[in-house]
Amino acid sequence: MVVGIAGGTGSGKTTLAELILDRVGRERIAYLPHDGYYREHRELPIEERAKLNYDHPDSLETELLVEHIKQLKTGKAIEMPVYDFTKHSRKTTPVHIEPRTVILVEGILIFVEKALRDLFDVKIYVDTDSDLRFIRRLQRDIEERDRTVQSVIDQYTSTVRPMHLEFVENSKRYADIIVPIGGLNTVALEMVIARLQSLLNGELPIDHGRKSIGD
Repeated sequence: MVVGIAGGTGSGKTTLAELILDRVGRERIAYLPHDGYYREHRELPIEERAKLNYDHPDSLETELLVEHIKQLKTGKAIEMPVYDFTKHSRKTTPVHIEPRTVILVEGILIFVEKALRDLFDVKIYVDTDSDLRFIRRLQRDIEERDRTVQSVIDQYTSTVRPMHLEFVENSKRYADIIVPIGGLNTVALEMVIARLQSLLNGELPIDHGRKSIGD
């Protein structure tokens, strides 16, 4: 079973994914963050790489992610790329991922590309207010990615917000389940986990009907 978790930057989708991993069992899940698949631009100096639009679908090597999911579904292990956001390039050592019962894919743009979207059995969209998402992104980029406040604001206004409105927000219509406030919504979290566990245990058929939960 392939599960996709999408949502805007800072929406809480990574928090939700981590909680699912902990509760359902990491030994049952192959976890693939889409942002590990950012395209390489080693031909550019780091100053130029920092200015690229990382929120457009073309910035990601989605075709490789699609191939990796297909390989995992057929029982083959993959070597997943890992992106270094402080250097704006992939790390030299990929992560070895073994096939698991569940493939969990997380990223802001995973519902945009049809070839990727069609692989998901369950599509979850984390819906969070824009002001809260910006605050979370600001804190994360300063603490984890060595960014300045001004650089985060510049990137948010020039690419992050416009791309969210053009691509991410529009992709919400493809979701089967909409979760408000991400991993902080305990009611929604319990319902999602219960559903995944029931599907894993064969108690429920996979249903692609859209639901909004946890309001």
